[in-house]
Amino acid sequence: MNSKAKVFSNLVWRFFERCGAQLVSLAVSILLARLLAPELYGLVSKVVIITSILMVFVDSGMANALIQKKDPDDLDFSSVFYFNVAFCLVLYGLLFLFSPLIARMYHSPELVPILRVLGLTVVVSGVKNVQQAYVSKTLQFKRFFFATLGGTLFSAALGIFMALRGFGVWALVAQQLSNVTVNTLILWFTVGWRPKAMFSFRRLKGLLSYGWKLLGAQLLDTIYLRLYPMIVGIRYTDADLAFYDRGNHMPNLIVENINYSIDSVLLPVLSEQQDETARVRELTRKAIRMSSYVMTPLMIGLAVCAEPLVRLLLTDVWLPCVPFLRIFCLFYALYPIHTANLNAIKAVGRSDIFLVLEILKKLVDTAVLFITVPLGPLAMALGQLGAGLVNLCINAFPNRKLLRYRFRDQLRDLAPAMLLSALMAACVWPLSLLGLGNFVTLALQIPVGVGVYVLGSLLLKVDSFRSLLDLVRRKSGPSSEH
Repeated sequence: MNSKAKVFSNLVWRFFERCGAQLVSLAVSILLARLLAPELYGLVSKVVIITSILMVFVDSGMANALIQKKDPDDLDFSSVFYFNVAFCLVLYGLLFLFSPLIARMYHSPELVPILRVLGLTVVVSGVKNVQQAYVSKTLQFKRFFFATLGGTLFSAALGIFMALRGFGVWALVAQQLSNVTVNTLILWFTVGWRPKAMFSFRRLKGLLSYGWKLLGAQLLDTIYLRLYPMIVGIRYTDADLAFYDRGNHMPNLIVENINYSIDSVLLPVLSEQQDETARVRELTRKAIRMSSYVMTPLMIGLAVCAEPLVRLLLTDVWLPCVPFLRIFCLFYALYPIHTANLNAIKAVGRSDIFLVLEILKKLVDTAVLFITVPLGPLAMALGQLGAGLVNLCINAFPNRKLLRYRFRDQLRDLAPAMLLSALMAACVWPLSLLGLGNFVTLALQIPVGVGVYVLGSLLLKVDSFRSLLDLVRRKSGPSSEH
């Protein structure tokens, strides 16, 4: 299989994995939202904020360091594996000890056992992390499909069963913990790599010299992303946090399906070409064009259809999440350009620039957060959107020199998707004013939106549309795996 077909094959497997898992997760979250009160979701969201920050330490930047390294061997992978597992055990021990303090911070003493149980995901993920890096490095993304889908289906069944049995918040805890556990077990038994009885501090030090900068950058990014809901949870009610998180949840599902699929395949591919600037630039441009072409209409379409969709799927109880959903749709529509620029910087080995960018962006985020906190959760969400626009320019700036890919060139590559999405929204929005039922409104809006976008792509001869069709036509035969 040639390199283009191999990249596309792995991208398809990664997309199917994310899409299948997130479709199941979406269905389960809708059902659980009907069975459980918003306050219970807010309670679990408080715990997830803490565990997601710890998850950054699980990686420690080492997985990306393994992927970026040209020829990592068993000694590299084994050294990182033992380091990760030991480090995660220490992290869990600290979480166990400080759970009462965290619960007092949230004024929720009932969080202590939830923190201690859900915190086990950190340990399990420490075992899985290097297996994931090995699969990414060797482009065996088909393995992710079965592991992720298996974990998602098992946890979905368990969560629904426990919710129906009246376990309340523990249904959500069991769902999340079982998901990562089953995912890890399947990956462990299907991936050929196993840690060997070897360890090298020298190799670990070399990987850390690259990885610690990514750790710092990822930690800053995660803390600030979670800082917003954390402050909502501390300053406002559990219901406010639930509506804030639910508004973020739906667009985030779409982003994970598309953006994460491209991201996980793009980094190892770019790393292989890291010495060829022109090739890295061309791959980055294609990533921005293709991902924005697919993601932008989905985000804009979801924003336009938000109210009837929430009424139909989640009931009127969740209507306060609609403004948040629309804001976060616009926020996540920017992600293709963020991801492509940052992956290019990582691939050429400039983790130092990556860290500096995160520090600059967090200065912007801090100023915005300081201004918007007293104004309420909705103002905080709008502030995130505004900060995201500024951060777009910051992420793009280094590639003006590294790749000779200017920000205005990137905007030019984004323009077809943005313009067509705006046209689509202008055609779809009036249908919501006809006073029809929620189901009928969506049944009209969705096909009209798709039709306008595809027809516009054909009439304007958009390159990304033709490239997407060509890639699908060329796709043939099984994926090549190591």
